[in-house]
Amino acid sequence: MSGTSLDGIDVAAIETDGITVVEPGPALTIPYPPEFRERLRAILGSGKKSAEIAAVETELTRLHAAAVGEFRRRFPDTRAELIGFHGHTIRHEPQARRTWQIGDGALLARLAGTDVVADFRSADVVAGGEGAPLAPLYHAALAAPLDKPLAVLNLGGVGNVTWIGANPDDILAFDTGPGNAPLDDWARHHTGQACDRDGALARAGRVSPDHVARFLAAPYFARTPPKSLDRDQFRDFLPHGLDPADGAATLTEMTAAAVAASRAHFPAPARGWLVTGGGRHNPALMAALARHLGVAVRPVEAVGWDGDALEAQAFAYLAVRSTLGLPLSLPTTTGVFRPMPGGRLFRAS
Repeated sequence: MSGTSLDGIDVAAIETDGITVVEPGPALTIPYPPEFRERLRAILGSGKKSAEIAAVETELTRLHAAAVGEFRRRFPDTRAELIGFHGHTIRHEPQARRTWQIGDGALLARLAGTDVVADFRSADVVAGGEGAPLAPLYHAALAAPLDKPLAVLNLGGVGNVTWIGANPDDILAFDTGPGNAPLDDWARHHTGQACDRDGALARAGRVSPDHVARFLAAPYFARTPPKSLDRDQFRDFLPHGLDPADGAATLTEMTAAAVAASRAHFPAPARGWLVTGGGRHNPALMAALARHLGVAVRPVEAVGWDGDALEAQAFAYLAVRSTLGLPLSLPTTTGVFRPMPGGRLFRAS
């Protein structure tokens, strides 16, 4: 998995039947080389194929192959029969029936010597869905023994939530709003750091209520889910004019307030929230979430899940479902008109 935070490649192994049986295995994260991260950042939002995008796609695929090789070296007893390859989203416009994840599934299968499932989102978008989020079915499988209603919040570059009810079919999912991306970009611009580590910058600042109020008035929050976002869709709401600390505090508050606003769409209140993704490592953001939500807000590790591996695990799970012809998305997770299979299988030979 290569997520919207641009931090690197997550590799995770699971053993699963693609339905209910999930046995997580080892996992690792390999950071992107800084030079490649900037090349990848430079093509985000690109609208048409170019030699630059093609070169980045090939390099991204080769880095994923190297990550698989490193995983095998570190965990020689873990044998992979199938690889789920999400690629990296460079443009996501579901209302225009467009989503673009770069990554060459055929090249990865050849380099890794293992069958690969890729292109997870296209079929959903073509059929009228948002193409995201796609992890909810995996969240629901993991959450089977937990008390419900439950909300699983993923705070990557974009925030998304899976609401899981008492019945197996009670699932609702959608993007809540920006996750870490605006705060990461703010920290990078003002401090040179990749993120607001430990929320230190935000904790030194004061929230600008006017900026937050303008942000919450955006039409997106009133839209009925399912719904999804591009990484940079809220770029116009960056708190320009504030000093670095106040801007970080305001962006942190925006993310938490957007999550709180998402509750208006739930069929019933969640008894608790489990948080995955990089945002759970930010104490300022976790404190803001607890203040806004008023119920237990815990990292997914509290129930034995691995938040650093969860999304990579999800695409391994979806890869198996793809080979079985099972749905990867539902009308209540992406807005597609019927449960939708997807993914493309690339054989190693």
